[in-house]
Amino acid sequence: MIIIPVKEGESIDRALKKYKRKFEKTGVVKELRNRQKFTKPSVVNREKKLKAIYIQQLRQQEEN
Repeated sequence: MIIIPVKEGESIDRALKKYKRKFEKTGVVKELRNRQKFTKPSVVNREKKLKAIYIQQLRQQEEN
């Protein structure tokens, strides 16, 4: 359960913003979307590999 301490005099909008940020960090919605469809482990591994290659290329460009 997510607990958001609200200070005295703090607006509800600000507390909601904190709640939304904490909720997004937990990754619940992302996990639910992933569970809606099955992806084969080979496809997941391929996507991870492609992402790693992409990030590595970005870092190499940053160095140059």
